[in-house]
Amino acid sequence: MNIEALSPCGGRVSGVDLREPLNPSTLAAIESAMDQYAVLVFPAQHLDQDQQMALASALGPLELGFRRIRGGAHRLKYKELADISNVTVDGEVAARDHQKIVSNLANQLWHSDSSFQKPRAKYSMLAASVVPALGGETEFADLRMAYDALPGWRREQIAGLQAVHFALHSRYLLGDTEYTQAQKDAFPPVVWPLVQSDPRTGRKILYVGAHACAIEGMVLAEARLLLMDLLEHATQRQFVYTHRWAEGDLVIWDNTATVHRGRHFDLSQRRELRRATTREVLTSPEAAALA
Repeated sequence: MNIEALSPCGGRVSGVDLREPLNPSTLAAIESAMDQYAVLVFPAQHLDQDQQMALASALGPLELGFRRIRGGAHRLKYKELADISNVTVDGEVAARDHQKIVSNLANQLWHSDSSFQKPRAKYSMLAASVVPALGGETEFADLRMAYDALPGWRREQIAGLQAVHFALHSRYLLGDTEYTQAQKDAFPPVVWPLVQSDPRTGRKILYVGAHACAIEGMVLAEARLLLMDLLEHATQRQFVYTHRWAEGDLVIWDNTATVHRGRHFDLSQRRELRRATTREVLTSPEAAALA
């Protein structure tokens, strides 16, 4: 397995076929590379759904994320695969007012998958099968680099602060408010430290994103301005890798060390990706102290 470093973060991997079962040494090499790069790009893999599920299952226990409250018809073979597309269950490109389009737009906010639950997501594995002619890139920002670049006064300000993450906060921002009480109750708010240490590497992480909506013990308006400032800092260009998709690509990222967002594309053009996500097993010492 060979890795070419991408700028400013991430790595492009060659010399491994993810369609085949991976031996323990290759899996360990992928996990080690994730510790270093946080985002790994595997071009031209062309995984089918069974192969993607096998890869994801080898990297950890799987989680459902929003599928827990967005049930109903699903056009993929496995409920653990998230349909990141603008295509309805009958195979047609969704109308502008369809829930699929709301999901596409929500994905354009900087976020980490499932920060709104405990345990949260660890690795996301996104495979591209149909990409539009223009746009639709995915951007990744390294939250470890973001913390390293904080000035000393800001580190002192946020040390020990706990941010509240709520699944529907980002949806409410976009006017997507039609949820039943049962759906709201499925994802009660959770608390995560703003500053965390990776349990495998010890690197400090500035844990922010679109699901963070408040800070414990702080006036709400002040808290939200601080969260916006921190997210703006974390997503500066020097911390960001932009992936321009080609059909067959697979990208794996660490949700505890990055935030990501999709970019604009013509919603009348077909775009089909599917994501498998593993659940975090080892959490940061700061988060473990809250348990």
